[in-house]
This record gives sequence, C-alpha cells and structure tokens, in this order.
Amino acid sequence: MVLSAILLAATLQKNVASVTKIYDRDYAKKLAPMLTEVISFPTTQFDVEGHAAQKVWLAKTAHGLGFTYRDAGLISEIELPGPPNAPVLGLMVHGDVQPAEPDAWSFSPFSGKADATYVYGRGSADDKGPLVQALLAMKALADSGIARTHTVRLLVGSDEESNNTDVAEYLKTHQPPDYTLVIDSEFPVVVGEKAWNSLSLTTDATFERAGITKPYNVSFIEAGLATSIVPDRAEVKLFWKGEGAAKWESVIAAVEAAKLPPDTRIATQAIGTTLRIVAYGHSSHAGVNIESGRNALVALARALEGLLPTGGANDLLAFVRIAGTDIYGTGLGITDSDPLWGRYAVNIATIKPSAADAKLSTLTINIRRTPPRTGPQLKAKMEDLVAAFNQHTAASLTATGFYDDEPLVFDPNSKIVKRLLADYGAATGTKNPKPAISGGGTYAKRLPNSIAFGMWFHDKPYPGHDVDEKNPIADLQKGTQVLIYALVDIATGPKMEKPF
Repeated sequence: MVLSAILLAATLQKNVASVTKIYDRDYAKKLAPMLTEVISFPTTQFDVEGHAAQKVWLAKTAHGLGFTYRDAGLISEIELPGPPNAPVLGLMVHGDVQPAEPDAWSFSPFSGKADATYVYGRGSADDKGPLVQALLAMKALADSGIARTHTVRLLVGSDEESNNTDVAEYLKTHQPPDYTLVIDSEFPVVVGEKAWNSLSLTTDATFERAGITKPYNVSFIEAGLATSIVPDRAEVKLFWKGEGAAKWESVIAAVEAAKLPPDTRIATQAIGTTLRIVAYGHSSHAGVNIESGRNALVALARALEGLLPTGGANDLLAFVRIAGTDIYGTGLGITDSDPLWGRYAVNIATIKPSAADAKLSTLTINIRRTPPRTGPQLKAKMEDLVAAFNQHTAASLTATGFYDDEPLVFDPNSKIVKRLLADYGAATGTKNPKPAISGGGTYAKRLPNSIAFGMWFHDKPYPGHDVDEKNPIADLQKGTQVLIYALVDIATGPKMEKPF
C-alpha cells in the first residue's frame, strides 16, 4: 500500500507538471486579456444588456476553447467531457458583480484595463478573475491528453450578488455535480461560512417631532451602495427654514470640528438655503475584508451628533452611532468570540428610500453571524434592542430584517477538505496549511456537495467590492496553478466516495 501511494503521488506530480507547462506556455499570457474582456460587461443587478452580452461571450469563448456550452437559464454550463457516465467535478463562479459608482473610482469600473502588475475593474477579483482562471485551467488540462476520469463542468451564475435565486432555479431541472469547488472565496479551503443576516430600520427621515428644534430641517439623506459593501459615501442635505438669510457658519464649524473615525473626511457646500454635508470613507467587502473599510455613514453620524432637529433622520443616525461602535457588533450587544470562527462582522451599510414607500427611508445593517446563536435568536435580540431604543428616545423605527441564512459548517477531517489542503500545500509549498473561516457567503450554501476553494490568498486584503477593485496578475497566475493541481488530482483520479 505504501508503494502504491508513492507511485500515485509520483504520477500526480508528473501530470500536474505537464498541465502546468502547457498552461505556462500557451495560456498564461491570455489570462489578463481575457479578463479585461469579461470585465467590460457591466453585469450589475439591473443591467439586462450587460448580462446578455456576457452570456454571448461565454458561449463564444467556450466554443473557441473546445468546450461544450449550455444555456441553463440563470446559470451557464461550460463543460469538458469525461468518459461516458463519468462522475462530475463542478467548478462554480458568478458572473454578476456589485454596483460601482464611477465618480468614486480613479478609473472606469468597466473599462477593462490591465498593466504589467494588475487587472483593473469591477469583478477582477469577485468573481470574473476566477471565471477566467477556471476556463484556462480546464483548457490546459484538455490539451494535456491525460486521461480524465471525471467530467469537469464550470457553472457560471448570474445573481449571486443580488437575489441569489440562480442555483435554486437551476436545481429544479438539473442535477448538481457529484462535488463542486466554489472558487469565490479564499485559499486553502473554507470549512465555515458565517451567516448573512441583516437588520433594517425604517422611518420618515424628514419628519420632525417635539423636542430639539433647529432653523433648518433635513431634506435628504442617503448612504452606501449595497448591503455587502462598506459605504464610502454618505450625504445629508439641510434646508434653511428660518427667517432671513441662511446662516450656516456655526453648523459648518461644528461639522468640521467633529472627531471622525480614522481615514474618513467631511465636506460641506452651502448654496443659499441648502447645506450639503458629505462624508467620505473607503469601501471594502463587508464579509471578507471589513477591516480595510472606512465607513462614511458612521463618520456622517458622528459629525452630525447634536446638530439635527429631533425626528426621523436624527433617529437613524443616532442608531448608526450606537451600532457603529466597532465592526464586530459590540454596539448591538454582540460580544461573541470563538477561537475558530472569530467575531461577527457588522457593516452599517446603507440608508436608502424605502422600496415600499418613497416617503420613508431605511437604514440597513449587514450582520455576518457565527455559531451558536441562531437566526431566530438574533432576530429576537435585534427587535428587543430596537424596541428599547424607541422607548428611550421616543423614536418610531420599524424593524425588519433577514435572518433565514445560517452558517455553513464542514468537518475539517472530511476527505475533500484533507485532499484540498494537500493539493494547496503541494502547489504552493506550504507546510500543514490550515482551513479557513470566511465572513462571505458563497454558492456552497446553495449547491449540494460543494465547498469554497480559493481563489484569493488570505495573506493579502481582499479587493472584491472595493472602489478601484484590482487583482494582481501574479496572484491570478499563482491561483490558476493551484486550481490546476486540484483539477489534475480530482479529475484524473477515482471518484471520491462520501467526500464530505
């Protein structure tokens, strides 16, 4: 048995070297150009034309690489066939992206540009980089002529960053692969994904009630792009309602004197009866890299403390000041900490006009929850907290939220985890790599028998969801080589029985 294992290991190393050589010679140079092409499709939630154009690109590119392409509705299938009735190794990515505010970027988010060091643009890391890495790794394997025991099927989803219904629709008419690597997270392999929950608080932001009055009122308030992005911009507009000319000097002075969170700033602009107050920070992924974010909404709330009339806008920002005590939920009464899972990640994300009533505004807070607290338990805790806040402040915030998601947990000693850890270690020269916990949820929560495996190296901040999102070409190449190792290992070996 020992001799057999040694021979198998030697064969695997030989085959990996062969596929890697083909990739380095024929396809490594194509990675950046292909990625800039697919970045140019603005596949945000409501851009129908962008999604349609990308689907055409996927079909054309798959056929050009010699793969089978199938349009499965919200999911596209790109397949490298194996023998008849072969087990299926899935790779899964998403082709949709988070929204991007072009004015906040130093380059166009969808220009699709690259230099010698980076590929730039929305989706370069999350998740179009892994899409191109998978296509080229599959092509190198196909060109090697090494006998495959598996069909390799790349699944490209289309609404992971929004409604997240694509997998559920797909499974109504399609069988999932036997096991799938979701390449939309971090290396080496993710054995725990925190729950994606949210708390939403709704009120009439322009309403004023008895209490502190001012010679001005709030005419506008808005912040953030999306729930999973740390907001890099937040704005309030004040309207002078007092007699005579507007006197904004004292307000501006107080705002400019406020103590702000690190690396945030405030700008003011007085135009007659209107004063604009805008806070700026730095966006980042709310689950994977919240530490690198600088929350503009929290900065705005601190700058305006004591400056607004009693009413809806002040209530929302007062709650922001409480919830924004830190990024772990301490202000929400959450102090959980676990040696494996770490702490919660809490993003004070957006203030937007309510979808139900444009007169209302909704503050949404993203909460990445760890075990053992359940969704219903968190819901009850948040509702009690809001009720106490309303009673203490005379506010009338209406609490809703999303608490249905639960953490995803894998056995670190399962066959597939140990095998992927070994593949990663061999591909990178890492001794005894440890599995990861992620604050970002992936398709592994939706697709049966799937687990997140790369493509980000956890020793660097994750740029997905950032303003000026960019992906180092060296890391793209390194990640592709890790994926090649796993592909050769699994797709040319015997079917894994009970992998999880």
